[in-house]
Amino acid sequence: MDACHCIEPQWPADKLLMKYQYISDFFIALAYFSIPLELVYFVKKSAVFPYRWVLVQFGSFIVLCGATHLINLWTFTMHSRTVAVVMTTAKILTAVVSCATALMLVHIIPDLLSVKKRELYLKKKAAQLDREMGLIRTQEETGRYVRMLTHEIRSTLDRHTILKTTLIELGRTLALEECALWMPTHTGLELQLSYTLRHQYPMGFIVPIQLPVINQVFSSNRAVKISSSSPVARLRPAGKYTTGEVVAVRVPLLHLSNFQINDWPELTTKRYALMVLVLPSDSARQWHVHELELVEVVADQVAVALSHAAILEESLRARDLLMEQNVALDLARREAETAVRAHNDFLAVMNHEMRTPVHAIIALSSLLQETKLTPEQRLMVETILRSSSLLATLINDVLDLSRLKDGSLKLDIRTLSLHVLFWEALNLIRPIASVKKLFVTLSFSSDMPEHAIGDEKRLMQVLLNIVGNAVKFTRVGSISISASVAKSESLRDPRAPGFFPVPSDNHFYLHVQVKDTGSGINPQEIPNLFTKFAQSQSSGTKNSSGSGLGLAISKRFVNLMEGHIWIESEGLGKGSTAIFVVKLGIPGRSHESILPFVPKVPENRVPTKFLGLKVVLMDENGVGRMVTKGILMHLGCEVLTVSSGDECLRVLIHEHKVVFLDVSLPGIDSYELSVRIHEKFSQHFSRPFIVALMGNRDKLMTENCLRAGMDGVVPKPVSVEKMRSALSELLEHGLLLDS
Repeated sequence: MDACHCIEPQWPADKLLMKYQYISDFFIALAYFSIPLELVYFVKKSAVFPYRWVLVQFGSFIVLCGATHLINLWTFTMHSRTVAVVMTTAKILTAVVSCATALMLVHIIPDLLSVKKRELYLKKKAAQLDREMGLIRTQEETGRYVRMLTHEIRSTLDRHTILKTTLIELGRTLALEECALWMPTHTGLELQLSYTLRHQYPMGFIVPIQLPVINQVFSSNRAVKISSSSPVARLRPAGKYTTGEVVAVRVPLLHLSNFQINDWPELTTKRYALMVLVLPSDSARQWHVHELELVEVVADQVAVALSHAAILEESLRARDLLMEQNVALDLARREAETAVRAHNDFLAVMNHEMRTPVHAIIALSSLLQETKLTPEQRLMVETILRSSSLLATLINDVLDLSRLKDGSLKLDIRTLSLHVLFWEALNLIRPIASVKKLFVTLSFSSDMPEHAIGDEKRLMQVLLNIVGNAVKFTRVGSISISASVAKSESLRDPRAPGFFPVPSDNHFYLHVQVKDTGSGINPQEIPNLFTKFAQSQSSGTKNSSGSGLGLAISKRFVNLMEGHIWIESEGLGKGSTAIFVVKLGIPGRSHESILPFVPKVPENRVPTKFLGLKVVLMDENGVGRMVTKGILMHLGCEVLTVSSGDECLRVLIHEHKVVFLDVSLPGIDSYELSVRIHEKFSQHFSRPFIVALMGNRDKLMTENCLRAGMDGVVPKPVSVEKMRSALSELLEHGLLLDS
């Protein structure tokens, strides 16, 4: 047998077939599994496929077919019974699903191929698109009209312009035959035809507001179709006219009184206007939904515009009213200022006129004291001097009461001697008490300091008022004055809830008690004693004279000194006790701006004569000029008197050492005169000393005098001792330290 040269195959034929089947099943399974993924993607991206559940069923069939081929890969080799069972189950499921899918396709294939079905589906989609496009057009048209109307509103806030513009624009935009606005009357019971587009019907026509058609429109916030025969729709003259469809909508009218702070308007208090819109009668046109929505939006915008106009009108009325009130207030303020100026000028003139004779009496009495007098005469002169000082204090009370009333009075804070102050007050009171044969005592507590910081003049005035009242209302008996440092536990008084004393290391509270054995006071009358011009009406005091100002002024002075004053009495005939507490500073500890304590210069250190000292005295008042000149001449001065500022500048020469200027004269500017004296004597050493004579010792006036270049202030009334001390201090120090 010949040798065969054929190539022997690598695998046997049966094995090669098995290999091809194995590879084919693998790719079939892979293809089956990829097809459902593509179907899922198609269903997700397609928005118009109507049979998605059929595709899901078909996808399940393909997945099962792929699973069958995949399981079949294990059957090419030796396999277990489990693989055979799984393979059988997969084939059964595949058979069931494939039969169901085949039966379903028999039913839906004719539907898919039906032109009628597809036409209806497309019509449905087209109608949906038409509705969406209509909404878009409506929104665009509404937005355009709202923007236009908003622009018109911003261009004017006149309600007539707003309403006319609204009717014109609505008629142009909607091609209306007529458009009208019915406004409520003042009574709110009727609607009046106020605005129309074509002016085909006379204005002012009135219909009752309780008509059913009006109630129907007012009860809804939407545009309502109404009958063309209703009273509010008759907008053309009587005749045989056909009218198109009519729509009415309410327009809210908000008023300023409806608005609340941080809140919305109260809807229950709204009133409504009625807007009526009529389509052309020569067409079959009807109202569309988007047109009704446009009318509703316009009605709301008109309501907002009218509310803005109402707010503007109210604001303009309020502005006009406020301007009228401001004019009236300004006029009242000017009248009040004129009255205050007249009052102050009157007080200044009257105080000057009243002080002048009193100061003359005090000055002449002090001159009389310098002469040789018998003891009885000297006692009389001292009594005249003290009584004149009390009268000057009463005159000061009148001015102080006015200044306390307008709040212009300020305390003159300086260092003072408490013991000296009380003894001086006692010396002023004793001559009057001795006439009535009253015994007056003064006692101090051991802890009361020698010096304190406060207003010496006001404290003296309060003390003299209290003790003076005790002397006045006591016929027989005694008066005791005691002064001590108030203890902290005794400061609070239930009768004075507004008095809050605060203990401190920088100040203390002075407690003063004045007790008398006089006629006493009815307890019911005590609260009224501190009222101006009030006096006790008890029988024991009816014949007592007085102004009724002392206690009222004392109470205000005590309040200025952060204290409290009260009176105690058990009744008529049982005497009374006056108590006051004032706050005083402690020297060396208080941080207030104070003046240093200047003790009185002893008489043995003051020269008794100023021989040859040339002095110029300017005083417009002849009596005052004569009295002051007499005091200066008594001290040895050579005095030249003048009555005006120009005369003073003319006669003033280098030989004059001191110039006395009365700064209380009305009509004369003593401050300007002081400046002109400085200008006349450019070199300081050749300039005379300038001293102010002040009738009313006021801190502000004192500061003005010093600011104008004066070297000191001597308060009136001027006495010999006061002038002697002032001249001595002026020549020794070049200024008055007390100023």
